[in-house]
Amino acid sequence: MNEDIRIHSWPCSYYLDTSKQWVSGRLTLTPVAIKFTADKTGELLVNFHLSSIDEIKKESSNLIFSSLTILEKNTKHWFSSLQPNRNVVFNILEHFWREQLLSSQGAGAEAAALQSTKGKELIGLLTGSQKQLEDTAKVLHYQGEQFDNIMRGLNKIEGDMDVADRLLTELESPSLWSFSSKLWKALLEIKPKETATVSDSKNQEEILIRIPVIITHRTDSNVKPGKLTLFASGLEISDCNSQVIHRFESKDVDDIRVHTPYEISVRQRFIGKPDTSYRLLSAKMPEAIPILEMQFSKKMQFLEDALGIVGAQKSPQVDLGTSVWQAATGLLGGVVQPGSPVGGREGMDNDQVQLQKQEKISQEEAKELKQDIRLCPHAR
Repeated sequence: MNEDIRIHSWPCSYYLDTSKQWVSGRLTLTPVAIKFTADKTGELLVNFHLSSIDEIKKESSNLIFSSLTILEKNTKHWFSSLQPNRNVVFNILEHFWREQLLSSQGAGAEAAALQSTKGKELIGLLTGSQKQLEDTAKVLHYQGEQFDNIMRGLNKIEGDMDVADRLLTELESPSLWSFSSKLWKALLEIKPKETATVSDSKNQEEILIRIPVIITHRTDSNVKPGKLTLFASGLEISDCNSQVIHRFESKDVDDIRVHTPYEISVRQRFIGKPDTSYRLLSAKMPEAIPILEMQFSKKMQFLEDALGIVGAQKSPQVDLGTSVWQAATGLLGGVVQPGSPVGGREGMDNDQVQLQKQEKISQEEAKELKQDIRLCPHAR
């Protein structure tokens, strides 16, 4: 994963201890570090790893201005005038800091195991073969990209047709009939009972994955921590107390946009009222995106910042297997193609054999007719 990916950035002011003054600039968060760049000079004043942070706190400078402090290796960094507000920045920074601490513990154990010298000789022997396979996979993969583009276009068309079909169903629903208000009120009274029954059955569903997220609903000022849970029938967004904020059924999701490997947005469209949209940010999002892609492949949209990362996540073995399969398919298509010289010769040979058979049959029929005429007494 590229360490220079920008997850989020906020305009703010940083207290420069050397000159005893506040400097305006932008605070930037990457998957592994926090940076601050001055607006006027463009100088990088702060750059440290998330694992080196000891504490993140909300404090006040001069007992008036709200600030955010980060303690890093006995050095206290002050940030103030945070936009949109201090709580939003604090929640996001604390989330990625805690996830980095948890992941660094597991990475340390893996690094200790990799220090052993066993297997290094085999890796050296396989390096040359691996390079040749990678070059071959790139050449074969280029041929398969054309078919992939066609399939994505077809999936997009099919997804748009599903959305149009659902919107047409809403237009035909009784809620839009002016003469059916009594019937609609009766249906609304029955609906809570049905919802309770359905919710009981959904609680028994198998959970595919559950990750902590930072939830944004319509505006950035409504940022709050919560959880994202994926089921086989849809996805559910809940707060820290496991209270359900919103549940999307699979058929209700119109599109899922992947802004970065760590941030997505889920939307459901409506006619006559605002769309339901949630933006989710999480350090564990790269683990959930492959599951979302399998479940909502026709509705996933990867933006520019996410296309390269998603392509890099594919393993060489998968690319090689896919490319070889596509190459084999192309070769089979070339053999079966009717315009090939071999196929033409075989067709000509078959036509000649059929013509010879027809000539033999016509000669035998003529002989039989002559014999019949000779045997007939009226023909003399």
